[in-house]
Amino acid sequence: MSFALETRALFDRLAEDCFSQCAAGEEVTLSLVAEEQTYLRFNASRVRQSTDVRQREIGVQFQANGRKVDLGLGLTGEFDADARALRSALARGREESKVLPEDPWLVPMENRGTSEMSHPGRLLAPEEAIRLFTETTAGTEFTGLYAAGPMLRASRNSLGQSHWFDTESFFIDYSLYTVNEAGENKAVTECYAEREWSQAKFASGFDAARERLTQLRRPSRKLAPGGYRAYLAPAAARDFVGMMGWGALSYAMWKRGQSALAQLKDGTAQLSPRFSLRENFTLGLTPQFNALGEMAPTELPLIERGELRNWLVGARSAKEYGVPGNGAEEVPFVGEAPRSPEISGGELEQARALAALDRGVYLGNLHYLNWSDRHSARVTGMTRYACFWVEGGEIVAPIGDMRFDESLYRALGANLVSLTRETHVLPDVGTYFCRSLGGMRAPGMLVEDFRFTL
Repeated sequence: MSFALETRALFDRLAEDCFSQCAAGEEVTLSLVAEEQTYLRFNASRVRQSTDVRQREIGVQFQANGRKVDLGLGLTGEFDADARALRSALARGREESKVLPEDPWLVPMENRGTSEMSHPGRLLAPEEAIRLFTETTAGTEFTGLYAAGPMLRASRNSLGQSHWFDTESFFIDYSLYTVNEAGENKAVTECYAEREWSQAKFASGFDAARERLTQLRRPSRKLAPGGYRAYLAPAAARDFVGMMGWGALSYAMWKRGQSALAQLKDGTAQLSPRFSLRENFTLGLTPQFNALGEMAPTELPLIERGELRNWLVGARSAKEYGVPGNGAEEVPFVGEAPRSPEISGGELEQARALAALDRGVYLGNLHYLNWSDRHSARVTGMTRYACFWVEGGEIVAPIGDMRFDESLYRALGANLVSLTRETHVLPDVGTYFCRSLGGMRAPGMLVEDFRFTL
């Protein structure tokens, strides 16, 4: 039996046993997070770590008398032991709820229906992955992490709700390192992720990374602070636009006066009609249901041709402010955040991006992003990895590390020149506690007068 089928049978059996223990007035939601993964870590084209991870975690939300207790436990895979642990968690939730104050914005549990979504993949066997990466990258300072296998999410509650999601995919997130003519350490990074392995796609990305590494061996050019025409490659565009996930699109944060897009809502600032952003769960990056089991729309326009169309509204915000919810997930400290965002492409052919840039900076990656002025949607961060100075549509030299400080209203507003026709799925490659779901589909972006401060 496959890991997914085995886990589903165990989860369903545990849920039925747990729900049968509920007394009158008690309600329980069980949330499953599970994975069976191969993790391979490479350094200098050699395997430094090979690990297989098989884990299952259950979150328990107990509600009674207007109070809520959240608990969690790891599963052994043995029903009797796991059932005992789950009953113990239920008893603990029952006792803790008695001493908690009533929650005025507690969302009552409901039967939010059933759903099932499965995204099977075609992955490399671990032995084949080791052979391929060590042989294909031999002679380079190839360093990275390969993760592959099924990831599962499920939600059931004692009122009959039942949602299931599984996906089988991989990513290879890697860097190539070199030392340039001036003795500076340089690197280029690349990530290839899919549900089905394609040697041709990996080879294409690896060859492009190796070509950029050759360009990085030239001495770096130090640029003075100021505004430069800039091309943000898809990974950089993902990071920059991704700041909208830090509360900018959250209804709750807007109501509290903490949304970076408040001026867009008020009509005192604008974004370009070239820019559109939506939630798109057809990408298969993450479940359509949230932690409460609410189903979000399959597609939800957030910003359409520069205009704000929808806030993300979670159930708690909907109850607190008396507005309809749209199945958004609520994240601590940032409110509701996109889970499967997609930036629409434009008309620029990606192969012509450097020619369209003509003279300016090519930004391959950004990091250390944060708000420098939330009210004006100003973002600060640093350039990273393969960033170059371009003249006449040709790469001239890598640039030294620079700090930018730029407003979403400028870069995605009047200064947004064009977006590439091609868009790329850029997955979340986090592996804290377990492999992360989610990501973004993004194009490259050509921006005028992108501001650098250091």
